[in-house]
Amino acid sequence: MRVFVTGGTGLLGNTVIRQLSERGDAVLALVRSEPDAEVFAGLDVELVHSPLVPPTSQSDGRPEGETIGESAGESAGESTADPTDDPVDQAIAECDAVVHAAAMIHLGWHQMDQSMQVNREGTRRIVQSCVRHAKKLAAIGTVNAIALGSPHTIADETTPLEHAGGQIPCAYVQSKRASVDVVRQAIPEGLETVILHPGFMLGPWDWKPSSGRMMLEVGSGWKPIAPSGGCSLCDSRDVAAGVIAALDADCPNGREYILAGHNWSYEKLWTEMAKRMGTRPPIRSAGPGIEYLAGLAGDFWGRVTGREPDFNSAGVRMSSQYHWYSSRRAETELGYRIRDAQETLDAAAEWIRDRFVLPSKAVAS
Repeated sequence: MRVFVTGGTGLLGNTVIRQLSERGDAVLALVRSEPDAEVFAGLDVELVHSPLVPPTSQSDGRPEGETIGESAGESAGESTADPTDDPVDQAIAECDAVVHAAAMIHLGWHQMDQSMQVNREGTRRIVQSCVRHAKKLAAIGTVNAIALGSPHTIADETTPLEHAGGQIPCAYVQSKRASVDVVRQAIPEGLETVILHPGFMLGPWDWKPSSGRMMLEVGSGWKPIAPSGGCSLCDSRDVAAGVIAALDADCPNGREYILAGHNWSYEKLWTEMAKRMGTRPPIRSAGPGIEYLAGLAGDFWGRVTGREPDFNSAGVRMSSQYHWYSSRRAETELGYRIRDAQETLDAAAEWIRDRFVLPSKAVAS
């Protein structure tokens, strides 16, 4: 099989590419610019150089907030642009299937327009090409785009969106939800697709890093107070295997699957991370008063500096929620497997220590 993968330098995309290559598939990877040599070292990958959203789509003279594909007469499967010279369209035409893993991640109130451009309009570009050339699409969503769990209930693909108060409507949540809607809306127009929603992924090949930034932060010094919520910890290698299984599976068109894992509190997760990063574990979870003040402080700092920090009220509120999920449907229909959490944490910590932490801080796991 010949597969086109977006987000190939990211944690999930890079892992998908490695697993496809290991089983003998030909892979094309979308990159904005020439990546560091080590990202694809030893892999037989053809690179396609192009931004996910072309510059003409980002500055086309429309009012702020209005983007390509929203005007009258356009829909998820149609485009007024000529795809003849589009390297992305040409790559998709030459492949058997597409894995769309590229995304912008900003857990904050700002950068909504930028997030929509990358996540919604970038997805629209991929979807239009898949419809045009009749290619199957594995669209990577996120558990942040679907319903929320709670301390007493674990969410699945059928849980109502408003459950447990709903997700925090920040730039990432809104734009990823919009990107999933673009995929769903194209199904009646001929799109063959499966939509995958990963949980909180850790593992090797986190080059940037992405979710590994949490482990870096825990390892940078003692954090006595952990967030009060929880996440569904999963291994990026397991998620990648689930994505590939979904490409191969003869499942109902538009079927959605949660690819999550171990439902842990952040206090437990930070404790396990601290062990591996050589720092003291947290002594307790944050209370609502501490979280409220922390969010205010982050927002204030953003106003002072003109740049919203990662630590802001949207991110703090998200970390107080319980993103706990069941992967039962994927386990039953795709053969999705969730490995032991200790193995995942060991591999992620080794990766982070070896590449991003000074040797003097590294400890044996």
